[in-house]
Amino acid sequence: MIEHIVNISGGKDSTATYLLAIERGRPFRAVWADTGHEHPATVDFIKDLSRKTGGPEIEAVRADFTERMAKKRAFIQRKWAEHGVPSDRIERALDIIQPTGNPFLDLCLWKGRFPSAGAQFCTQHLKIEPVEHVLTPALEHGDVVQWLGIRRAESRRRADTPRVRRVRWIEPKRSMIYFAPIAHWGWNAVFWMHERHGIDPNPLYGLGASRVGCWPCINARKSELKLIGQHDPEAIAKLMEWEVLVAEASKRGAATFFASDTTPEGAAAAKRGETGATGEYRFPRADEVFEWAKTDRGGRQYPMFEPACASEYGMCE
Repeated sequence: MIEHIVNISGGKDSTATYLLAIERGRPFRAVWADTGHEHPATVDFIKDLSRKTGGPEIEAVRADFTERMAKKRAFIQRKWAEHGVPSDRIERALDIIQPTGNPFLDLCLWKGRFPSAGAQFCTQHLKIEPVEHVLTPALEHGDVVQWLGIRRAESRRRADTPRVRRVRWIEPKRSMIYFAPIAHWGWNAVFWMHERHGIDPNPLYGLGASRVGCWPCINARKSELKLIGQHDPEAIAKLMEWEVLVAEASKRGAATFFASDTTPEGAAAAKRGETGATGEYRFPRADEVFEWAKTDRGGRQYPMFEPACASEYGMCE
């Protein structure tokens, strides 16, 4: 028996993959890894997709860091004083590193930092591991085909994505087949699939977004940050609150969502070897990054005119 499982993110590509799976006519399950860091419009879109299409209900899975946070607190109690961490900071960290119910925030509290381009642990812990909790029991009963909404045109990193890749499991003796049925599609084919099924894409594309996963992603482009700053001040407030909490959970007492070199000032400080914890330069806070995103000419001025639509798909409302 082969079980088909479609990964859902709320973006255009995973939605097109879900719609394609419906057309193929095979029974399948749909799974969404809820990171706790999506825009509410994306959450609503995912929850409503089954009703609009007649496809299977989308199962939400969430990472749970309760045990790992408990081990982190025990480690702090044993070791941080030996490392010279002041007692008041230790007490604050022990108070802060408690499950909040938000997987993304809990991950960062456990790690004592935010993900970065060089340490992008968010995908592994927030998406891959929770989905594996669904896949592993399925493998007990037979091979599993995991449908992935990945396209080669998305990035150079995905340019060589195979449409089919088989991985052998030793225990149980099964096969996991990674299936990327739209790997060769262009974005126009993806939106055509939406239209064919009478489904409007995630409404964030209508605001000008080019991607709608984590809101924002740590790797968000300047144009994406500008869009979020213009339309979603609550997202900025959320990140500022998280920065304070994660800083309290950090041994060095500092944490920012964005890398130091996100802004020109941060890049110059990083080049000089300064750090947010010990150098004169303080890493840019979330609100400072979003303010910089409004500027052009290297952050030296604000533009006089705004483009009619910033979306690379031309979908702005």
